Amino acid sequence: MTQYTKIAIDDPRPAVRRITLNRPEKRNPLSNELRGEMFHALETADQDAEVRVMIIRGAGPCFSAGYDLQSNVAQGQPFYTAGGLANWPRHVVEGFFKIWDLAKPVIAQVHGYCLAGGTELATACDLVYVAQDAKIGYPVVRSISPPDNQFYPWIVGLRRAMELMLTGDHMSGIEAAESGFANRAFPVDQLEDRVLEIAERVAMTPTDLQQMNKRAVHRQMDAMGIRAGIRAGTEMQQLATFTQSTQAHLAEIRKGLTQALTKRDEAFGDYRTSKED
Repeated sequence: MTQYTKIAIDDPRPAVRRITLNRPEKRNPLSNELRGEMFHALETADQDAEVRVMIIRGAGPCFSAGYDLQSNVAQGQPFYTAGGLANWPRHVVEGFFKIWDLAKPVIAQVHGYCLAGGTELATACDLVYVAQDAKIGYPVVRSISPPDNQFYPWIVGLRRAMELMLTGDHMSGIEAAESGFANRAFPVDQLEDRVLEIAERVAMTPTDLQQMNKRAVHRQMDAMGIRAGIRAGTEMQQLATFTQSTQAHLAEIRKGLTQALTKRDEAFGDYRTSKED
């Protein structure tokens, strides 16, 4: 099996391939290097006759706190996306649909923080199971832009999506399941076992049939316009980066990421500024 440096791979049950985002000291930021390894592992499993289902989870205290803001995301992208304006949001949207278009089901196992790009990764998966006390949100709307991947209206509906976009607040795992972001929420100490149980049930159906089951659902979403809608959102994300507020925040990030994010959230009293964390 390929040796990776940013993810870990194991097969915890027959026909189940598990991919663990493995930068726990940084809350599993989605750098291009990590994303490249993840896509390689997913595509390898999709072509492995011994694998019927994949799981993505995070090591350490959380699933993922988002994209790696300390890296140059324009460099070393794991697959080619045409350059120019909106290259990055178009690139991550293409990655979203790469996961959708795999033949085999992919399960997201979410605990702790699932923020920004972490939410985009989770929603790209076919099934999402979360810890009840997970914190799921897109705080980037407070200081930079709407999501690169405009999944919220499709997943949670107009009113909930609007509230999340206008506040940047997070949902608990329980709220995420109630809103439709996740399938179910479990106590954190039961999450891994329950996800493996579900993965085993999914793996009972042969891949040649399961890929048709998966596509049947996605084709209905395609007919409702999800691909066109999410792709259209990439230009909105790029346009937002030219606002005065975003340019000022990006300048603060260049001076120090931690300080910039603290300043962003301190008035709201959440995320890194929460007394509960």
